[in-house]
Amino acid sequence: MISSNDFRPGVSIVLDGSVWRVIDFLHVKPGKGSAFVRTTLKNVQSGKVLERTFRAGESVPQATLEKITMQHTYKEGDEFVFMDMETYEEGRLSAVQIGDRVKYLKEGMEVNVIRWGEQVLEVELPNSVVLEVTQTDPGVKGDTATGGTKPATVETGATVMVPLFISQGERIKIDTRDDKYIGRE
Repeated sequence: MISSNDFRPGVSIVLDGSVWRVIDFLHVKPGKGSAFVRTTLKNVQSGKVLERTFRAGESVPQATLEKITMQHTYKEGDEFVFMDMETYEEGRLSAVQIGDRVKYLKEGMEVNVIRWGEQVLEVELPNSVVLEVTQTDPGVKGDTATGGTKPATVETGATVMVPLFISQGERIKIDTRDDKYIGRE
């Protein structure tokens, strides 16, 4: 159990049988009446955002989450096979469980799998990945002066906006959190 006074961004709690993460909180002490904590919560499974008010000092069940480092070994059909880096056991996850970051998942990549009991809540990829550009329009001499961008397809199939001077076959660094080009490798 955790007290509502101890809420901080990133704390995970259990409400109505599902895991919610505290995004924002505000401890309010009105002039008249008792204090309360106004929170913004995000459902880890569905992504739904909810605003909820708790009495100050109210006890709420805290979610015990387990973070496991796993390596993506190969893809079999619609499932991705991962190996636990400590026990060397294999586990399978679907693209739905991994989420929209599946477009940056490459064989041999280590990820953090966050579980609540036996249920996989999310898969955390590294903040940045280095991938090879497999298809993009060729650059024209003088394109670097304008600062424009063009779409490029990388080896995992994801499409990223890159500067005009990037050409096919180059390795680029991409921020997986906001799908942005960081630089060349």
